[in-house]
Amino acid sequence: MECIVLYSSRTGNTRKIAEAVCSVLPAGTPCLPVAEAPPDLSRYDCVFAGFWVDRGTADAQSKQLLARLDNPKTALFATLGAEPCSQHAADSLRNAAALRPCAEPLVNSFICQGKVDPQLIEQMKKMFPTGHPHAVTPEREALHQQAASHPDEADLAAAKAFAAETLKRLETIA
Repeated sequence: MECIVLYSSRTGNTRKIAEAVCSVLPAGTPCLPVAEAPPDLSRYDCVFAGFWVDRGTADAQSKQLLARLDNPKTALFATLGAEPCSQHAADSLRNAAALRPCAEPLVNSFICQGKVDPQLIEQMKKMFPTGHPHAVTPEREALHQQAASHPDEADLAAAKAFAAETLKRLETIA
């Protein structure tokens, strides 16, 4: 089975998850930044595409990749600063999946928490005044602190389990 892992990573979170995913896939599976994605992705038995969540969907680089990802055997993975079991996380995966031109459902998907870029937090402090829904409040600061420890060992183990489960699903599709 020939797979490829592609990822976009701003702080290293998604790269760590991509490497964990790749460690479970067949030896020699490429693990590349989306900017280095080969032009033809249709030749792969599965494309694992990873992104960091930006405004409820994939980041800009990943959007470009997803817009041309017509391989019906695709698995998405992502990192975000929010809780991975939140509605925001589910919506972010759904929004990213909808960017693909392929109408086939995803083979699998995975999302986990990751640290928020400190520069982004500083931008938010400047952009959003007190009272704005995205303003940096003590509660939001606490969430950022909690997210700073991710992805952790449990997240990496979950990413490996996601990859293994995806391979099992591919066997039943083939």
